[in-house]
Amino acid sequence: MPADTRKSIDPALELNSVTKRFHTKGRTVHALDGVSIAARRGIVTGLIGPDGAGKTTLMRLVAGLLTPDQGTISVLGIDAVSQPQRVQSIVGYMPQRFGLYEDLSVKENLDLYADLHAVQQADRGAHYSDLMRMTGLAPFMRRLAGKLSGGMKQKLGLACSLVGAPPLLLLDEPTVGVDPVSRRELWAIIHRLVAERSATVLLSTAYLDEAERCNEVILLHEGRLLGQDEPAAFTRRLAGRSFHVFASHLSKRALQERVSQAPGVLDAIIQGSRVRVVTEQAVTPTAEQLTGGAAPDAQITPVAARFEDSFVTLLKGAVNVPEAARAAPAFTAAAPSYRPSEDVIVVRNLSRRFGDFYAVRDVNFTVSRGEVFGLLGANGAGKSTTFRMLCGLLPASEGTLRVAGVDLRSAAAQARTHVGYMAQKFSLYGDLSVVENLRFFSSAYRLKGAHQRERVEWALTEFELGPFADATSRDLPLGFKQRLALAVALMHQPDILFLDEPTSGVDPLGRREFWRRINGLAESGITIMVTTHFMEEAEYCDRLVIMAQGRILAQGTSEEMRERFRSDDLPNPTMEDAFVALITAAENQQVRSAA
Repeated sequence: MPADTRKSIDPALELNSVTKRFHTKGRTVHALDGVSIAARRGIVTGLIGPDGAGKTTLMRLVAGLLTPDQGTISVLGIDAVSQPQRVQSIVGYMPQRFGLYEDLSVKENLDLYADLHAVQQADRGAHYSDLMRMTGLAPFMRRLAGKLSGGMKQKLGLACSLVGAPPLLLLDEPTVGVDPVSRRELWAIIHRLVAERSATVLLSTAYLDEAERCNEVILLHEGRLLGQDEPAAFTRRLAGRSFHVFASHLSKRALQERVSQAPGVLDAIIQGSRVRVVTEQAVTPTAEQLTGGAAPDAQITPVAARFEDSFVTLLKGAVNVPEAARAAPAFTAAAPSYRPSEDVIVVRNLSRRFGDFYAVRDVNFTVSRGEVFGLLGANGAGKSTTFRMLCGLLPASEGTLRVAGVDLRSAAAQARTHVGYMAQKFSLYGDLSVVENLRFFSSAYRLKGAHQRERVEWALTEFELGPFADATSRDLPLGFKQRLALAVALMHQPDILFLDEPTSGVDPLGRREFWRRINGLAESGITIMVTTHFMEEAEYCDRLVIMAQGRILAQGTSEEMRERFRSDDLPNPTMEDAFVALITAAENQQVRSAA
């Protein structure tokens, strides 16, 4: 919808020339710079942009929690600048870290937010029943919020936001870190709200496939508006510019690296055994153009454009993107203490009990040297527990665990010298500077003297952290926190790298940069094991397993997983389709067994 048409209607919210600056440590950050947007009533509007684009600031301004330096904000016809408390009373706001009280039950959390919104006791029963029906939390009203799974916590957070029956709902990345099944359930709730209550929703997200579920999207970058339109309108601009490339004698990582450097290529990502390419022109490129002669028999097939293609193209046109990462980072693995032909990770009949509860039960798999291996599953499937056992952070209850030829159950300390671990929350010390974090962790890995200084300098250079060397890690943008966390995990030159949800909340360009580094490490012989909720990142894995309720449901390549669910109704299943089908089938089987 053209901007002039959008402004001629009665919008749910409207921002005109809004600017917001933050002053910190002698720097001025333009969080929003002259932004003018309007969001229609009764639809879902997506707020899309990379880390630091200004999405959260915009949300907080609309919610009346911040005041703009310049410009006007109208929310449901109310001036949010002069009447912020009135706006807050009628808007439902779910921030990224929603304030659930984990020592209170589901009902007690609802009661607390009902009190805050002055909901009458007589109105609560029917309203709660409606919310619990919508979110599927009715059987858990007495359960403590701290005992809920990640997806259930997000649903409870959404329910608490809806206690006051707000006509406008602001959701700041409500699905980040949530498994695909829970994401679909959350979206079903959101669309039901719009259909049944004519609610208006402004939702920010890091998942670009979710942007396609919105009626309109607003694209932000560095505090400025890149565009606003229906998702399909952005996608149409990329018609004829997306292709799949396959080369039988090149690894998918080597092919991606060659294609990404070819003239006229804007984007290149791995999808299964192929590389998805977006070009500057709507002309089918030749194998010679894309691979420089390295794969003259490469197969090039046109594919339909996606919203992500257009978004990344817009971003790269709006910013001078630095060289993301060298194909083979300046990193040399320590000489392995095992023969290269051996499996680097061996897991046999692995189980972990907490009392009578099995978090992991009878798990089996092996991982080869230089392989990227994915561990996928719904929230609470046992992925992180398995990770912690493989890193020597948690003892196994039963089974065999060998890492780099070392038995973890009898020599955990020795095994850990071969392992680098990047935790989901990055495990950095927020009060320490970048350099201090690097020195601390390198000392923990027993690096000293000249060798330690050399590795610190390597990290600052390789990950382009030099300009932030003295900045405290807490104040780093998320993408740079991720770089620092990866650098920390690599300080002692491990043979094996464990990555636990490494790109959660990171924008698409940051994810591409991260995976380019990981691909380089894998090509140099480092073994990578990763958990992720981004199903497209599963395509980077050579093999993967999908877990549910502590057990393995399926094991193989992403293409094998997708092929299992190909049908006339679903001729081109995505990895998310396969994941959801597997998890749903397992849940249905559990229900039948319990009946």
